Amino acid sequence: MAEEEYTPEIFTLTDDEGNEHEFELMDIMEDNGIVYYALVPYSEDPEAMIEEDTELVVLKMMEENGEEFLATIDNDEEYERIGNLFIQRISEMLEGDDEEAEADEE
Repeated sequence: MAEEEYTPEIFTLTDDEGNEHEFELMDIMEDNGIVYYALVPYSEDPEAMIEEDTELVVLKMMEENGEEFLATIDNDEEYERIGNLFIQRISEMLEGDDEEAEADEE
């Protein structure tokens, strides 16, 4: 069976000081009509990403004057709830990948 090539979806975000940072999209979900994005800092070196203590960044889609943008979640309760949902979803996805890899090896 041919192995699929993984191509990450990369977002370049600009912080409040105008600095650009690259993030890899891990997951997207909607909750109560709000779209949330789970991202991790991106590096072109996969080993560097594994070795780093990667933090999950959770942002939400906002709209202002007809323009959409990703914004931080200022409400601690909302951030915790959505962050935990993403962690659970991503863990389940990774477990599924491990099971598929084991099945492929057999």
